[in-house]
Amino acid sequence: MTTSLEFWLYLPQMRLSMEQMVERARNAESAGFDGIAGMDHMAPPLAEDQPMYEAMVSTTWLAAHTDRMSLGSLVLCDSFRHPAQLAREAVSIDHASGGRFELGIGWGSVAKEFGTFGVGSQEPRYRVSRLKESLDIMTALWRGERFDYEGEHFTLRGAQQRPTPLDRIPIVIGGAGKKTMELVSTYADWWNLHIQILDRYEELRPLAGKSRPSLQVQTAFIGSEDRRDEIVSTAQRRFGRRIVAGSAGELVDYFGDLGERGVERVYVWFTDFAAAETLATFGSGVIDALRS
Repeated sequence: MTTSLEFWLYLPQMRLSMEQMVERARNAESAGFDGIAGMDHMAPPLAEDQPMYEAMVSTTWLAAHTDRMSLGSLVLCDSFRHPAQLAREAVSIDHASGGRFELGIGWGSVAKEFGTFGVGSQEPRYRVSRLKESLDIMTALWRGERFDYEGEHFTLRGAQQRPTPLDRIPIVIGGAGKKTMELVSTYADWWNLHIQILDRYEELRPLAGKSRPSLQVQTAFIGSEDRRDEIVSTAQRRFGRRIVAGSAGELVDYFGDLGERGVERVYVWFTDFAAAETLATFGSGVIDALRS
């Protein structure tokens, strides 16, 4: 079985030092991962007392310490940043990384934090309409031409930014609601689908237009059969029962099946927080096996 499936490491920037994140990013790059993505929240969901670094700063730091892999977030919350500021940040990382940055963005998955931190609105209609305007503004700014914009949320007069992106900054949009899918079809290079609605993939796929589908998978990698029960029970205690657990051979079959269904990228979230041995063994046993 061979596949062109892309493998990204999903690495939330919490409970890890900057040095530990760099170590995992470099290990992932050596193991054959195509990219690395973090999360974007004001505080870690369901773990608000844990330490966490800011998404764009973390991405910039990892870009400076890697050579090949692409970088981004799954996904940035639109309400946290003004689109003109985010457009400037994206181009800056794009240039600093040699064109390896991707802009993952959505309208927010944890409504509670908007009220807690006084950012944006908890109203879904407001957030999705704001995201559309942000995408309008950022893609216009990336063209480098002066323009005006009049919207419900933003007004720009004679706005222009230089430099422009080195090439095209890919846009990743997460979500599956009707309004979100309209944005995916219009703006996105990549569409990210939540694994909990994977059974609706064939139904939703036509709504994504030309964007390429991706999926985040919480993975318990079983490197030793002697530890299978321990690894699975620990993973389920940390992440619940919606994990994908398996040996290299089992995961080759699982990810290969996703590729055959049309999924073109997976964000692998390892339930052991991407231990060095896990990344190396997954690279040789799963990634290499699917590509050879």
